[in-house]
Amino acid sequence: MLRIGDLELESPVVLGPMAGITDLAFRKICREQFTGLMVSEMISAKAMSFNDKKTLQMLQTAPEDPPLSIQLFGSEPEVLGEAVAALAEHPCSAIDFNMGCPAPKIVGNGEGSALMRNPGLAEAIVKAMVKHATKPVTVKFRKGWDPSEVNAVEFAKRMEAAGAAAITVHGRTRDQFYTGRADWEILRAVKEAVSVPVIGNGDIFVYEDALRMVEETGVDGVMAARGVQGNPWLLGQIEAALLGRPVPETPKAEERVETAIRHFLGLIEEKGEHVGVLEMRKHAAWYLKGIHGAAKLRTMINVEKDPERVVQLLRNAPKHALEVLEITNP
Repeated sequence: MLRIGDLELESPVVLGPMAGITDLAFRKICREQFTGLMVSEMISAKAMSFNDKKTLQMLQTAPEDPPLSIQLFGSEPEVLGEAVAALAEHPCSAIDFNMGCPAPKIVGNGEGSALMRNPGLAEAIVKAMVKHATKPVTVKFRKGWDPSEVNAVEFAKRMEAAGAAAITVHGRTRDQFYTGRADWEILRAVKEAVSVPVIGNGDIFVYEDALRMVEETGVDGVMAARGVQGNPWLLGQIEAALLGRPVPETPKAEERVETAIRHFLGLIEEKGEHVGVLEMRKHAAWYLKGIHGAAKLRTMINVEKDPERVVQLLRNAPKHALEVLEITNP
């Protein structure tokens, strides 16, 4: 069990926030696999104050969504406080504050990872969020800015003092982006430094990674993100492993493709045919990974504009794979 403030979670597994990935359509697919907390795409607090149409769409949810955390980003305490207050009636279970995004556009505005270089402002923001919150407020940040500015432990202490109910740490510095290896030792150091739950993030691609992270660092929960792209079943495998249940196998190509199709139809329902077709291109590449002949199928899907044709191409993927196997292995 993972307890975050007054929120009790039966699962220690968390679906990490990913821009352009963890939208409602994808979360519906992931919810079929596990019972843990899911985190939305990061949402601009300032855009919420302007009632931005696209931002409001990102806040859409469904009955099966909870437990769900809405992740906000920004750099103004008052604006973040108002955004939290606006979420009082939203069915989310918690609110997360992003201080880990390394994207130049975000960092250039003094948001995301840039706040690790301004802990005073970060603390003021979290205090403002907690003051206006009716739900637990959590934070997510990185190991530090770069190798010369590794401050996750002291930063974690300040966030706890500001009222954060849980802390997620990505074991990379900002300058690493998503390259190199995540430093799990920093996760252990943060866990030993604070009393609130600590969730580890970084390099979780198979369920054995999650088991090893918990064993080596003592973290209270494990966040999987990039490893779930095209592989939502990883969440269920991690959950089973951490809870001592039999670990389900990764589905065969046919089930993977049918899941991809349902994901695609969800994107169309949520965002319309044009956007759904465009966004499915990256998801299709992930779902098809490892299937023989996937490169050719990806190329075909990447230029296709007809939704029905995209479904047809996906549905024929397993058959196409068998044909390729027969040709390459006579």
